[in-house]
This record gives sequence, structure tokens and C-alpha cells, in this order.
Amino acid sequence: MTDPLADEARRLRVEEQLSVRAICARLGIGRDRASALLRGVPPPEWTRRPNAKDALRAEAVRLRAGGRSVNEIAQQLGVAKSTAYQWVKHLPLDPDDAAAQRRRARSKLMTDARWSAHREARDAAQAAEQSRGAAAVGTLDERDLCSLGRRSTGVRTPSRSPWRRDDHLQFINSDPGIIAPFLRLLAACGIDRGVPTYRVSIHESADAAAAVRWWMERLGLPADRIKRSTIKRHRIVTLRWNTGDDYHGCLVINVPGSRELYWRIEGLVAELFAATRNESTSD
Repeated sequence: MTDPLADEARRLRVEEQLSVRAICARLGIGRDRASALLRGVPPPEWTRRPNAKDALRAEAVRLRAGGRSVNEIAQQLGVAKSTAYQWVKHLPLDPDDAAAQRRRARSKLMTDARWSAHREARDAAQAAEQSRGAAAVGTLDERDLCSLGRRSTGVRTPSRSPWRRDDHLQFINSDPGIIAPFLRLLAACGIDRGVPTYRVSIHESADAAAAVRWWMERLGLPADRIKRSTIKRHRIVTLRWNTGDDYHGCLVINVPGSRELYWRIEGLVAELFAATRNESTSD
């Protein structure tokens, strides 16, 4: 059964194109009641208000097509940068456009100007620490060379790229007999065992918690500097020999704030290998 009042309200809306206020006055009902009766009936076009920013949006699109950046559009139209971006994000600039190339060149100049002094100071400090480490090597005898050959297999340093400098000291090994001298080296450089962080890297088939306790007791590591272990997935097809009660994984030592010490050891290692080459040449 249809509601005559609803039918009349819809007729007034569709045929006579009346507004909600006019329908309320014609039928003698409130606005909420009229809105419920007209639910689903679109309003006539003449009742729609124009969006105050439609003209600005169209102008933003026109400026973007002309190669303007989001910052330039926002500044010229007097709107927020986020608003300008929402209007023109579907119109990316041509990466080969001359204006885009100029912006990239200007950005590079600003970045170089901001960081050039810092980079020069860093490189000078690095060269000084490397020279300091090289000066500490002195003359090598046969025992030094043998010791170097044994211990160099346990040292790893983080990878470094020209665009991403990662100068810090890291030591990874599974032999406590090799890690202990490294900790003594840190102590000689004034770095207590409570400064580095320690992390066990071990296969999931082993007991990680027991391995952490073993390393702590063996090397006297502080419990509050132990980080969560790295668990390596075990592949069934891989034949592994590092299993059993004697397997405790690898201990990863990271020394925070060790950039200068890293550079010093770089210089020391470089001088050691240079001395090794000189020894082999003289023989």
C-alpha cells in the first residue's frame, strides 16, 4: 500500500522541481519528514550550489598542464600545498621536462651547499683516524703475521656505498676464542663491555635461549645489552654440520657511536696488509 503523502512529495520534487522548503510549505510537514519521504529522489539541478573552488581547481589543472610545480600552483592560487596536490596529482610532470630538470639541479645545489662542510669535516676526521691507526702498527714479525692470518677470518664490517655511508664497527664470529681478543681490543680503546650491543644469530633448529645464556657466561656479557636473537630459517635440503650441543650460533657485536674507531681500525688494517706485502716482497 502506497503512502499518498509520499507520492505527492515525490511528484512535487520531480514534476514541479520544488525545493525541500517549498514542499514542506505546500504539504504542511517538517523538514525531517520531507527528507524521509524524498529519500532516493535526486534534487533538481537549480537547487545545487556551485562549489566555490571549482574555478580554482580548473585553474590549477591548467597551470599543471603548463608545467607548473605543486608549490608554484599553491602559491599562485593562495591555497594549501596539500590542496593543490590533491587537485593535480593525476597530472604528473614529465620527468624530462626542462622545468623538472631545473628543479632537480637546484635541489642538488642546495643539498650540496647544506652538507658540503659536514662532509669535508667528516672526511678529514676519517683520514686522521686512519693515520692514527696506521701509526700504531709498527714493524711486524713472523708471530704478528701468523696472528693476523688467524684472526682476520673472524672480522666483518658493514657494507658501505658512496651514497650511503655506514661507518660503524661490527664483529661477527662463532668462536669465542676469536671474539675475546676483540673485546680486549675494545677495552684497550676505552670501550667497556657495557657499551656494545650483542645479538645471537642462530638456526631455528637450535635452542636460541640456551645459546644466549652460553655466550653470556662464556664472555661475561651484560644481560641488559643483549638484543633479540636473529633466527635463521632451516632448509630441509641443506646438509648442515653446525648442529648438536656444541652449536651456539654466531655472536654479532655492534659498537654504537664507533665511527672514529671504525676509521682507526681501517687505517690499522690497511697498514697491516701493506706491511704484509712489503714482507713478502723483501723475501
